[in-house]
Amino acid sequence: MTRTAEIIRKTAETDITLTLSLDGRGDYHVQSPASFLNHMLELFARHGLFDLTVAATGDSEIDLHHTVEDIGICLGDAVDKALGNKTGIKRYGTSTVPMDEALATAVVDLSGRPFLVYEVEFDSDKIGEFDLELLEEFFRSFSVHARANVHIVVHHGKNAHHMAEASFKAFARSLSEAVTIDPRIEGVLSTKGKL
Repeated sequence: MTRTAEIIRKTAETDITLTLSLDGRGDYHVQSPASFLNHMLELFARHGLFDLTVAATGDSEIDLHHTVEDIGICLGDAVDKALGNKTGIKRYGTSTVPMDEALATAVVDLSGRPFLVYEVEFDSDKIGEFDLELLEEFFRSFSVHARANVHIVVHHGKNAHHMAEASFKAFARSLSEAVTIDPRIEGVLSTKGKL
């Protein structure tokens, strides 16, 4: 079974093509006006062992909000599409990752019920020109479109880059676990019989 997806999203604000393989090797090629998000998506691909390509343009002359949000939408759509009926997946994943002084935990449940809990408090508003509040928008868009329950908590940290990086690495590893197929699971991991 090939668990891949291509998502093309064109709006008046953005133009995005995203491809994803859930069973990859961590290969990536990411291009968008949001350089810091590009870096985070590269970490996501590598540490989750997902193959990911992103080609995105957007109305960055206004700000990066639409671009970041829509990339989150596309990634969520790609995960949902690549999973198909979710037969045999572990469904849940959790990971705690350190990055120097920062420590982050991410927990994912591919339940079909979107919800985001994002407990990350940065001491600064930006990294370079990137508004850090956009990271929550990215994860919310992902959660809704992947139909996933996502919790991301940074337990402690001082350096905003380290905190964000630990969050994305933990998110990648927890999602990688959740999409893993366990041969012991017949159908889906739910008493309802559907996710």
